[in-house]
Amino acid sequence: MCTTGFMMKSSTAGEEDSRFAIRLECQGDVPKTHFKPRARKTLSARRWKASFSQDGHLDIAGVLRRIQRGGVHPSIKGVVWEFLLGCFDPNSTFDERNELRQRRREQYEAWKAECQNMVPSMGNGKFIMAPIIMDDDQMIKDLTTNTDSGDDDGATSSIDSVLAKKVTQWKLGLHQIGLDVIRTDRALVFYESEANQAKLWNVLAVYAWVDHSIGYVQGMNDICSPMVILMENEADAFWCFERAMRRLRENFRSSATSLGVQSQLSTLAGIIRAIDPKLHEHLEELDGGQYLFALRMLMVLFRRELSVVDALYLWEVMWAMEYNPNISSLYEVSRSRSDVAPNENVVSKTDTKQLKQYGKYERKLIKTGHGDQKSALVVFLVASVIEAKKKRLLKEARGPDDVVKIVGEITASLDAKRALRDALKIQEKYLRKTKQL
Repeated sequence: MCTTGFMMKSSTAGEEDSRFAIRLECQGDVPKTHFKPRARKTLSARRWKASFSQDGHLDIAGVLRRIQRGGVHPSIKGVVWEFLLGCFDPNSTFDERNELRQRRREQYEAWKAECQNMVPSMGNGKFIMAPIIMDDDQMIKDLTTNTDSGDDDGATSSIDSVLAKKVTQWKLGLHQIGLDVIRTDRALVFYESEANQAKLWNVLAVYAWVDHSIGYVQGMNDICSPMVILMENEADAFWCFERAMRRLRENFRSSATSLGVQSQLSTLAGIIRAIDPKLHEHLEELDGGQYLFALRMLMVLFRRELSVVDALYLWEVMWAMEYNPNISSLYEVSRSRSDVAPNENVVSKTDTKQLKQYGKYERKLIKTGHGDQKSALVVFLVASVIEAKKKRLLKEARGPDDVVKIVGEITASLDAKRALRDALKIQEKYLRKTKQL
């Protein structure tokens, strides 16, 4: 029964690591990997298994402590991430999770079937890289025009029009997903397989269909790829990605006049302004205080700045630090992807036992009375990267390109563990400064 509950592969750590093997010809072109599992610090498969009660309740407090100290062993990353991202409630049982997993797999297959009805080639191990529909206003108009203008069909006509527009917009983006898929993690041996590329394309295409108000945006492929690598089952990879996007989707929302990530860029500017007014003033002179040089780091969570393995370590430690034990139930209650904040807190700062079930970042916010703060830890992480290069930025940066170059140099050799430690220090300093205002 336990094996079914954990849903782990019976393979060695070496076999698991091979999923992130670098192609021989690319080994000189990728960032150096710093993360290595460490005994008594990294969450091991043995410790993970021991963290469950007989019926499957998870000691999430103990798991979070271990992850925050040393990340997650490669052999169990996928199953651990499902809890960190809120796919499963740690207070659920093995049987309850197996039932929920089956329902979600069926839901995914139903959505995928809808997509296959519109694009029959989907699911055959191939994926689309050429436009299958032209971006033509007249075509959209033709698709949404009901030739029967009878009064009784008014409501039906309106529904058909909305659906046709949704289908058209979805189809317009499918080839872009394909073009991005072939560029995703192409240094990895895993993506030499067209079947694995197709798996990534399927998940992104189905997500774009389901979350039609956002659709697909470049950068989502970088977030989704690790889930596809870690999860054998395509539906499980989808739900892991869907939960990750609950945290990130607003960064990908954009219009002709604004970027979704602008909110986090503004928060970043506010943090630097509060903790280091002189540096903020200098950066404001260089790029108007927009901090656009940090856009990529915020949108794809340092995927381009770190090796794949180090980026995954960074993500899981961040998610552990930000963990909220209510996240799974909040997501289940809300079917919307936009009206539930992942850090919505309902715990008293005096409830010590329950506070231990929160990550240290969330716990700090609650204890200091900032439980309603929505700033993601990654914003403080970017602030720590900027602060680390303060002297060079003040002395050498004479334009936006200089800022990009100087900040880029540190991210190429970034120690994720040290950067997260510095991020927490900056958070503490920022909370102290803002409290004085």
